[in-house]
Amino acid sequence: MSAEYRADMTGAAAALTTRQLCVTLGDRAVLRGVDLQIPAGRWTAIVGPNGAGKSTLLRALADMGGGNHRQSGEIGLLSRQLQQWPARQRAQLLSWLGQNQPVAADMAVYDVVMLGRLPHQGWLAAPDAADKAAVEQALRQTHAWDWRTRSVGNLSGGERQRVLLARALAVEAQVLLMDEPLANLDPPHQTDWMLTVRDLVGQGKTVISVLHELSFALQADDLVIMSEGLVSHHGACTDPATHTALEQVFDQRIRVRQLDGMWLALPHIPPAKPAFSAPSINPIH
Repeated sequence: MSAEYRADMTGAAAALTTRQLCVTLGDRAVLRGVDLQIPAGRWTAIVGPNGAGKSTLLRALADMGGGNHRQSGEIGLLSRQLQQWPARQRAQLLSWLGQNQPVAADMAVYDVVMLGRLPHQGWLAAPDAADKAAVEQALRQTHAWDWRTRSVGNLSGGERQRVLLARALAVEAQVLLMDEPLANLDPPHQTDWMLTVRDLVGQGKTVISVLHELSFALQADDLVIMSEGLVSHHGACTDPATHTALEQVFDQRIRVRQLDGMWLALPHIPPAKPAFSAPSINPIH
């Protein structure tokens, strides 16, 4: 096993690593040789323009390739390559919250979240006390406990998103991957999500999230900035070099500024270029 699977760029333990990771969807190269080391026990946010390969990278880290998906390169999870983990153990270590995940509309909220406990249960085994405690905690963390008996089909988009987040939390995994977790959440529940992530990291867990909300992404520990299927920058969210790289990848249409001790990405309108005007020609008299 090479050193890249055991340590990140700072020498700390690495939760996930990639080496020359390439992914092709159909005939389109989406990831083009991504080398990445994500440190354990930290929150890493992945950002970049539309089509940069953010969600494809996260799905590859979760080993969730589709039918038209071709992949090469190496992925490491904690102490070994991803494919070397037995499926059940990998499912206990790695939790996933994806975009637009399908859920049976007639399922009760409680039962949906209990699905997160399947990696810990024996074949056809009934939930035990630990399973029930994990589900209740996850539902309370996402403020969904009071409607645990409601069917998913009767929920709003934001409520449904909180249920899916609760299912991911119920796994009690060491590494959590979240693709657009703030979708459909109102500002208070977006803040609740951020506080939940901070609590998870405080417990020594690793969170990796793809975010379009750049100001929330800047509250992470580290930022991975992607462009055209490659990592263009990977650094601490407080590093001025990270701020510069973020502004550049969005064509100077944002500015990173600090307000009340928090780094924010604010809209920026570049100065308009002067319109072309032909030089005046003095008439000949």
